[in-house]
Amino acid sequence: MTKLLTGRSLVKIASAALCTLALSATSSFAADRVKVRISTPAVESDWHAKMLTVFKDELEKTAPGEFDVEIHLNASLFKQGTEPAAMQRGNLDMAMISAQDIAKQIPAWSVFTAGYLIRDPDHQKKVFNSDIGQKFYKMVADDMNIEILDVGYLGTRELNLASDKKITTPDDLDGVKLRMPGSDAWLFLGNALGADATPLAFGEVYTGLQTGTIDGQDNPLPTVKAVKFYEVTKQIVLTDHLVDAIFLSMAKDTYDDLSAEQQEKVQDAAAVATAYNNEKRIADEKSLVDFFKGEGLKVYAPDVPAFRKKVQDAYLESEFAQDWPDGIVDQINAVK
Repeated sequence: MTKLLTGRSLVKIASAALCTLALSATSSFAADRVKVRISTPAVESDWHAKMLTVFKDELEKTAPGEFDVEIHLNASLFKQGTEPAAMQRGNLDMAMISAQDIAKQIPAWSVFTAGYLIRDPDHQKKVFNSDIGQKFYKMVADDMNIEILDVGYLGTRELNLASDKKITTPDDLDGVKLRMPGSDAWLFLGNALGADATPLAFGEVYTGLQTGTIDGQDNPLPTVKAVKFYEVTKQIVLTDHLVDAIFLSMAKDTYDDLSAEQQEKVQDAAAVATAYNNEKRIADEKSLVDFFKGEGLKVYAPDVPAFRKKVQDAYLESEFAQDWPDGIVDQINAVK
C-alpha cells in the first residue's frame, strides 16, 4: 500500500534537499578558491611579515572569496634560501626572495648583490620600475619560472657586533666572524667588507651571538630590533653597505593558472603591500638609532668612503662582474 506524503513530510524532504544543495554549493565554492601558500623566515613583528598580511587582506578586499592565502612565518614551511626551489618544484606558491637567491641560478643578477650600488630606497624602486628592472624580471620568469610581482625595501644593512672594538676602516674587521646567509653572493659581500664571512641560518643568529659562534651579523635596523639582536650585541656600525631588496614573487605555474583579472588583482595587492612595507620601514629606520642608543649600544658611522672603495674594488675585480651585462653599472647609476 502506498503511503501518502503529508505536508510535514514534504517540508522535511524539501529542507533536506536545500541543505544538500547548500553544502554542495559551499564545497564547490571552497574548491574554487585559489590556494596560495607563502613561506618566509620573517618573524611576526617584522615589517615584511606584516607586508604579507597586507597582501592577503588586500586580495580579500578586491577579490572576496577568490583566494585562500596561507602565511607561514619563521621559516616554518621552508628554510631561508630554499623558497625558489620549492616554487620551482610546485611545492610553494609565493615567497619573498632576494637577489642573492636569484643570482645562484642567474649569475647576471649578482649585480644587485654588490655593495654600494643602489643608493637609497627611492633609487631602488626607480631602478626596478624602469626598463632595467623589467629586463631582469623577465630573466627570472624565463629562466626560473618565477613571476616577480614587486620589489620591497628590506632596509639598509649595517654591521651589528657583539664586541666593543671600534670599527673605522675595513682593516678593523680583520678576523671578525661576520654572519652572512649561506650563498656565494652573501659570503663574498662579507669578505669584501674585510670580515671573515661565516654562513649561519637566520634562526640561529641570536644564539650564535650569545655563544660566540659568530662575532657579529649584518641586517637592516628594523630587523635588528624585531629579532632583538640588540640584546646580545654591543654596537652598530653604520656602514650603509647594502640597500637591500626583497622581491615578492609567485610561482609562475600558479600565476599562469590565474585569470587575467586575477593576475591584475594579485599585482595590485603586491603593489599595496610593498608600498606599506616601504613606508613603515623607512620611518622605522629613522627612529631606531635613538632606540638602540637607549638600549646601551654604541651607534656610529665609520669611514664609509674607505668601505665603499674596498667593496667596489672587490666586486669589479671579481668573477661576479664578468657575468654582469655590459654597461649595467653605468645604467643603474644613471637612474635618477
